[in-house]
Amino acid sequence: MATDDLAASFGTVRSKPIRIAYLFTTFPQPTETFLQREVKAMKGQGFELELYSLFGGGGDFDGQPVTKFSMWRLLELVWIIPWVAVSRWDVFGIVWHGLWHRRAPGWLNFWENMLGAGFAGVFYPHFKQSRPDWVHAAWSGAPATGAWILNRLLGMPYSAAAHAYDIYEHGGDWWLLEKLAEARFIHTSTEMGMKSLIEKGVEPSKIHVIRRGMENFPECRPLRQDRRKLRLVCIARLVQKKGLDHQLRIYRALRDQSVEFEARIIGEGPERPRLESMIEELGLGKHVTLSGHLDQSAVWAQLNEADALLHTGVVAPSGDRDGLPNVIPEAMIAGVLVLTSPHAATTEAITDGETGWVYPVDEPATWAGRVASLTNDDDEFDRVRLSARAWVEDNYDGSRNAEKLASLFRKAIAP
Repeated sequence: MATDDLAASFGTVRSKPIRIAYLFTTFPQPTETFLQREVKAMKGQGFELELYSLFGGGGDFDGQPVTKFSMWRLLELVWIIPWVAVSRWDVFGIVWHGLWHRRAPGWLNFWENMLGAGFAGVFYPHFKQSRPDWVHAAWSGAPATGAWILNRLLGMPYSAAAHAYDIYEHGGDWWLLEKLAEARFIHTSTEMGMKSLIEKGVEPSKIHVIRRGMENFPECRPLRQDRRKLRLVCIARLVQKKGLDHQLRIYRALRDQSVEFEARIIGEGPERPRLESMIEELGLGKHVTLSGHLDQSAVWAQLNEADALLHTGVVAPSGDRDGLPNVIPEAMIAGVLVLTSPHAATTEAITDGETGWVYPVDEPATWAGRVASLTNDDDEFDRVRLSARAWVEDNYDGSRNAEKLASLFRKAIAP
């Protein structure tokens, strides 16, 4: 291949930018800032993006329209399904076989996959005409199902991202292995995710660990000099896998040790009524505030005032668990000390005694003892804070990680 042709195939010299259709479950989603950063980063890399939200979302993001899939359009499947069954049994037969020979892990995952299949059926004419260079599924649930079926119908190449929810919820997505087997590459953001995918049977050479990224690194503020009353924060959806009942018991242990503190739990979710009841039962009303959902600027304002962030993640009864929540590196870069449980991938960032502290969630007194110690020993805590910031600078550089993902797209799209 000539040099100019090679350069053109990698997107550095070509008459038109590489067009990538990004498929999301819901976009933009205020709790999924990592996907918003990814979109901005890929646009910054020179790609022309088409954004599709399969459920909710829509509108405009960063000056670009987001095509929202209307549920009413699923009515079109009344004639699309018979047409596919007759003309493309090679596609329909796979879906039909899956429906009757393997149970979905749960009703939600069943309907997620049906949504992805419905999207592909309805948008088949659109993609046949527009022919983007690539399709990328931002999740391995509904978006990957849509990309997989579009690939089967149109031969359209695709890649997929596999997050903790896709891998672990009720044992993993219904058609996870089939979808990832035909993806050109798979993006995951943790070593834990890569290991689990390999254990499930995904081809190791296709899996690429690329961390999420920070758009910029704010200045690391100094320790608060007066920490007689500690400021503690937790930023999490109020769901089972966050282990917030354990966190409230830690706060009770702190109160019982006569430690002065105020704690804010920022986020919303179905666990809120139960947590409100626990706060009352444990007598924590003067110490703990459920702040609800806050926008990013307000979250950063809370981090700038906090002494420590507590993350008490667990494995939920459904099997779901965290990967490496973005709030942990965000706290680390802001100079907030982090205490976490050993579950999931948080320990990829937090090494006990080096970049933070790691304790079992069922030892509230141990957590309380470490939190209580934050009122003194500035030298020790500055050492940990600086080590934590260095880890984030090495691993969460948004520009550097965006280049890695962009390189995957360019190489995959090249002949």
